[in-house]
Amino acid sequence: MILWLTTFAFSIASALLPFLPIEVYIVGAGTAEHGTAAAVSLGVAAGAGATIGKIVWYEVARRGADSAWAQRKLSKPKIKASYEKWVARMQGRPWYAAGIMFVAASAGIPPLLAMAAVGGLLKMPMWTFIPTVFLGRTLRFTLLFLGVDFAIH
Repeated sequence: MILWLTTFAFSIASALLPFLPIEVYIVGAGTAEHGTAAAVSLGVAAGAGATIGKIVWYEVARRGADSAWAQRKLSKPKIKASYEKWVARMQGRPWYAAGIMFVAASAGIPPLLAMAAVGGLLKMPMWTFIPTVFLGRTLRFTLLFLGVDFAIH
């Protein structure tokens, strides 16, 4: 239970602070428990924690989109063009937006931190954002825990 809670807490911190890579933590933590059930359980803990952390980034972007600072940033041609490109791609296309978010959550391309902010800026529905990020992150982390377990046993 302690490892589960530690994994959950570390994954929240990792989601908020990109210099704390959860993948490095998983390599170490994965050696402490073995078996498929442990890998799935720890993958769920890491996925849930990461989702909570990304919700924070989503909300910061959503609530800050109308701030003077954000408007100054969005007035720069390169940033504005990128923002408008993502708006055109994602707005009004919930399945496409969910697909992009799932790929970011599970594969890391594009980076999930950036996509969480884009989701907030575009006001992606939470009913799409939360389960998509949770499923993608849980899948990614469970596979990493399983890989560590396979490698050491």
